[in-house]
Amino acid sequence: MSNEKPPIPSGEDQVNTMSNEKPPILPSGEEPSQVFDPLIPPAGPAPSMDYGASPMGYGAPPPFQPPYPVYYAPPSAGSTEDPILQPPQTITITPVQPCNEPDHLGYSIFTMLCCFLPLGIAALVYSIQTRDANRMGRTMVAKQKSRQALKLAHSAVGAGIVIIILNIVRLVLFHDKNY
Repeated sequence: MSNEKPPIPSGEDQVNTMSNEKPPILPSGEEPSQVFDPLIPPAGPAPSMDYGASPMGYGAPPPFQPPYPVYYAPPSAGSTEDPILQPPQTITITPVQPCNEPDHLGYSIFTMLCCFLPLGIAALVYSIQTRDANRMGRTMVAKQKSRQALKLAHSAVGAGIVIIILNIVRLVLFHDKNY
């Protein structure tokens, strides 16, 4: 028993594996094996996929090999059906009607700078959110954010008044002890 491999068919002996027909004779006089056709698999054994990986396991892993053989369809296997064309669709863009809820932005800035900074910042954030909701036409969200901004601004004014009163009381009570 010998270890010889069977000869690889070449030229006119090569048979197309998909249709079991011999390749056509080319008008240019070239042999079919010299013309590259991406739909016909190359003859002969597959190239080695080793890429120099060492036996110790270092280096890049071998590339992914598909579990099934690759199928190359003959050129005449294309679809004979016409493409399905859809009629153009009409897109209507309706502009958003902006709403007009008060955003209390000036009041929020005043309370942030002059009364109580943390509550003033929160009131400012809700005022900006109210302005954005007004611009997008979201009436319910704008009403909620406007009410919240007003509540926080009133709270900042109240906290600022309490802080001012406490400072006046502290100055009156402890002013006599320093002299």
